[in-house]
Amino acid sequence: MGFKEDYLYWAVIWQLTSKYDYQLITVTENQQEIWLENARNKEFPVIRLLRYDLDWANWLKRDIERTIQNGEQIRKKLYRKPLNVFNIYVTKFTPVDDYSFATQSFHYQKTKLQSFVLDSENFPEALQLLEKKLRMEFPIQLQEEEEQVRYLKEKTLVESVKKVKKEQQVFVSGKPFFTYIFIAIQVAVFLLMEISGGSKNSETLIEFGAKYSPYILQGEWWRFFTPMVIHIGFIHLLMNTVSLYLIGSEVERIYGNTRFLFIYLLAGFTGTLASFVTTPNLAAGASGAIFGCFGALLYFGTVYPKLFFRTMGSAVIVLIMINLAYGFSVSGIDNAGHIGGLIGGFLAAGIVSLPKRKTWRQLIFLAGTAGLIYFLLQYGYNHPNSAALNDETMAQVAQNYVKEGETAKASELLLDYTQRHASTPISYFVLGNIYAEKGDTAEAKASYEKAIEQNPRFHEAYYNLALMHTREQEMDQAKELVQKAIELDPSNKSYQKLAKQLGE
Repeated sequence: MGFKEDYLYWAVIWQLTSKYDYQLITVTENQQEIWLENARNKEFPVIRLLRYDLDWANWLKRDIERTIQNGEQIRKKLYRKPLNVFNIYVTKFTPVDDYSFATQSFHYQKTKLQSFVLDSENFPEALQLLEKKLRMEFPIQLQEEEEQVRYLKEKTLVESVKKVKKEQQVFVSGKPFFTYIFIAIQVAVFLLMEISGGSKNSETLIEFGAKYSPYILQGEWWRFFTPMVIHIGFIHLLMNTVSLYLIGSEVERIYGNTRFLFIYLLAGFTGTLASFVTTPNLAAGASGAIFGCFGALLYFGTVYPKLFFRTMGSAVIVLIMINLAYGFSVSGIDNAGHIGGLIGGFLAAGIVSLPKRKTWRQLIFLAGTAGLIYFLLQYGYNHPNSAALNDETMAQVAQNYVKEGETAKASELLLDYTQRHASTPISYFVLGNIYAEKGDTAEAKASYEKAIEQNPRFHEAYYNLALMHTREQEMDQAKELVQKAIELDPSNKSYQKLAKQLGE
């Protein structure tokens, strides 16, 4: 009945799983073929066992070819480097014809296969040779009773299932809670924005807390966080809500509620911060925080690399690449915020780590994250090449101060900025407007001339300078300047009207 060979088959599997920490990858329905894996065993990370009484060498050759192809599929799914597979046949007899080819190594793409025939007729010698090849010890005494075979089989499978269940517990550290809270908040904010003027209206976006660099520079630090619940249009909201539901809930299950909240908020912050230092454009959306969830999954992959690639790894990496490629190829998408969120989510996951896995690396992640955030904030607020400190943004900050009645503060800001930076035509233009409003025509003219000197195509500056010359009855200069403004912007009715007045 083959009970002796069945016992040998399950005894080897039991030793590999209980003593050498191999885990079950796959098993056939009749349980006569089993694949095991142990990533820490560098020489033979994957072992395949087949219980089959061999007869002819041709069948053996075909099975080896099939096995190495299956091994390559496993390599592509679990590994990203060449893979060694050890293939064990547990049989009563060896093939009746020549099967010496089976002792050779077979190669297919990046997979290498070594086979071994473990026959019960030559049990002691065959087992010793197997121990030598695998560099392992298998203290096995053959049994022939059916009950003993059944007991060993059940014990082996039960322990293997326990290991799988323990592995699966990694994915259930919490139930989604904050994911649904954030979804509810962003939907509610969107409806309020639509009622208040429209989610695509710039003034409404700024009023509700979108990333707006001039206001951030004025001290509204909370705008690093509020953009993650604000969306521009229904499609933007729909895409991010679906993504958050799918990705966020998975991250919250893995990391638990509190860790997820920290990851999501830090990723949203770093996404906005990256956008702040790279582009002055108005921005909003949960995309940075959602990319942070991807970053958290990547961190999970560094802790459980084989489990990661066996479950979600390939899909996560492909989704990240597709989304980043789409962001680079389509205008209007804040890819800096996406990348900032991705990095922030990875770092945040490293700070909190996975449940029940405290490690000294958390301190390194914390120090590195704090240092990176400090550097980016200093760069954004103080560095002349930062997008947050560009000419247009500083001019807008000054105009905001003027609207609030703080003209002196606006003048001080612009004077300091123009003195510290080489090219500031817009700032000089706004400064000229401030002087003109105060009645200081000489300083206004000087500011407009500076703006034109730095940007000879600045038609608004030509027009305002013409107005200043008109104020002082210097008509010839005014005519020349307004004509220059018309050349640069022929369709402007204000320029045409002034030219007509000066011509009369």
